[in-house]
Amino acid sequence: MNGGLVRLREALNELTPSERKVAEYILSEPKAVIELSVAQLAEYSGSSQAAIVRLCKSLGLKGFPDLKIKLAGDLQESAQVPGQQGYQEISRHDSIETLIQNVSANNIQSIRDTVKILDVASVERAVEALNRAERIFFFGLGASGLIAQDAQQKFMRINRMSFTFPDSHMQLTTAVTMTSRDVAVAISYSGETREVIAVLKEAAQRGATTISITKYGHTSLHAYSHIPLCISSTENEIRSGATASRITQLNVVDILYLGVASRNYEQSVEYLERSRAAIRELDK
Repeated sequence: MNGGLVRLREALNELTPSERKVAEYILSEPKAVIELSVAQLAEYSGSSQAAIVRLCKSLGLKGFPDLKIKLAGDLQESAQVPGQQGYQEISRHDSIETLIQNVSANNIQSIRDTVKILDVASVERAVEALNRAERIFFFGLGASGLIAQDAQQKFMRINRMSFTFPDSHMQLTTAVTMTSRDVAVAISYSGETREVIAVLKEAAQRGATTISITKYGHTSLHAYSHIPLCISSTENEIRSGATASRITQLNVVDILYLGVASRNYEQSVEYLERSRAAIRELDK
């Protein structure tokens, strides 16, 4: 899977100064970098060969050849999808037509980029853990709390005992009751929400399987996550209520939900039909 450019953009603010020099040069000249050796890249970027090795390690790659393969894939994909302009910032006095195009393009781009960095093996492990869980708890605050509510109602519809609580104290109280038969899913774009970190830490200490959905990179929430799932959403100056990150979080939740549903297809379909029938009866 590609995603070299996405990984570089997402990790940029977490890199050391020498690694950042290399990353910024690659982002500015990705096509040229494919033809360079480690020594040449070090010279052109004003850094060192050791910094390049460290950068590749920071990105979770095997080495510089692996990075060049991913860059080549990214460039080939861009050539095959004309019109991709990257993330568009919302500006003063944008027309409605411009807003429609830019907001939609940002959401689409976020999902595309998340697909590139979402680890398939980790998603598989998360689906298996959720499928085996006796109880599932979704934790999040603010915009991420809305994602948790969406996840809870989805899993409840296929008869998976699921819970979420908007109050942070209630979340922590609930985490204390968790066991090794439970799964805790923590949702935080930054991965630095203090209350959510405390909840996941408590859940992990109680033996629950912990899953996190956060931005790509090293976050505090990852320290207590058995299965970290990373999303991409390069949001610029105006975060607009975490719009693009919300879309990518919802997308990951949908993947997990449908992954569990597909493993129990007949039963899931039956429960979904029951809920639809009950709602139709209520609406009469």
